[in-house]
Amino acid sequence: MSASEPQTAAATEVGPVPTIEPTIHVSTLELFFDLVFVFTLTQLTDVLVHHLDAVGVTRVLLMLGVIWWMYGGYAWLTNAVAPSSNARRTLLLIGMAGFLVMALAIPEAFGASGWAFGVGYMVVNLVHTGLFFRADNRGSALAMRSLAPLNFASALLVLIGGFAPEPFRYVLWAAALALQIVTPYLHRLGWHSIMAGHFVERHGLVVMIAIGESIVAIGVGFAGLPIDAGAVAVAVLGLALAFSLWWAYFAGDDERAEHALDAILQPLRKARVAMRGWGYAHYPMILGVIVLAAGVKKAVGHAVEPLALQPAVALSAGIALFFLGHAWFLRILGIRGVAHRVGVAVAVLAAIPLGQVVAAAQLAALVLITAIGMIVESRTRRRTGTTAVPTFGRIPREDPR
Repeated sequence: MSASEPQTAAATEVGPVPTIEPTIHVSTLELFFDLVFVFTLTQLTDVLVHHLDAVGVTRVLLMLGVIWWMYGGYAWLTNAVAPSSNARRTLLLIGMAGFLVMALAIPEAFGASGWAFGVGYMVVNLVHTGLFFRADNRGSALAMRSLAPLNFASALLVLIGGFAPEPFRYVLWAAALALQIVTPYLHRLGWHSIMAGHFVERHGLVVMIAIGESIVAIGVGFAGLPIDAGAVAVAVLGLALAFSLWWAYFAGDDERAEHALDAILQPLRKARVAMRGWGYAHYPMILGVIVLAAGVKKAVGHAVEPLALQPAVALSAGIALFFLGHAWFLRILGIRGVAHRVGVAVAVLAAIPLGQVVAAAQLAALVLITAIGMIVESRTRRRTGTTAVPTFGRIPREDPR
């Protein structure tokens, strides 16, 4: 939020002190929900594999944007409304069904299946709103009075776009995404309660599942191909790249992020940091996983051959997007490590020409670059004594980030 924001906004959005429901850890039902959600990411990867061009990238950017908004909505939902009754679990199941329909429609969402994507999205939206209004937490329920109309408007744009001819579909879905980007600044965000432990764990699990699903997607790409030395090399190097994403995200920074978020006491400020860090900054990370998986699948069967420019770019761009997204995330929370991740993101882009010589060379270079970057950061933290959380959410009062 910019420094020019009226000070009265914070005061009006603090709201009542809500009663937090007794959800501490992510439930198995939420994990089940995330497994269904991640199927949408698998389908988006498949779109890129078959359309690794400007049109395919644009479609993935739009679909992932609106999908990620509603996934984030459900993460905020279960942070405030524990799935502790049969009625709530049933509604959550209906929400899962909506995500499943969307996922099935993704390959032809800009064609004949656009209507199914729109209908599934509307179901996901309506279930989300209905569950929030059932919250025992008075602040969260009140916040939905301003959030629900905005969410419904964006879902309506997606639904209408699903029935509209293709040129208008792009416009309507882009409008829905634009509305979602500004929505946090248009409703009473500070009335939401956030339990840092559950919130961080929920997002961390979906990142972990997404990384794991990318490995599955790569494995599927080997179907019908002979297992030779080249195939083994691509598989192992692809696994090592997935590990590098895990290393960057989970090697201590997830715990630091939880402490930093938990240390913010002012509700509005805490909600804004949560939205920026786990909403906006996680989008390029999830996109990076999708792009990297598409690039590795394109390299399957071509380990000792030159790659075309698009797959070579996808391999490096996927890593770069993830590391830049995580750098943004760390900066929002005031955690060290931003420079190392930006450095890795720049360095991996320099490996693109190697892929146009031989695919395995680029994959090996990417593994080496990410490993060196993370090792250097780890040693720097040990040398400077910053392995513990150094800043605990010390964010300027009117941080523009």
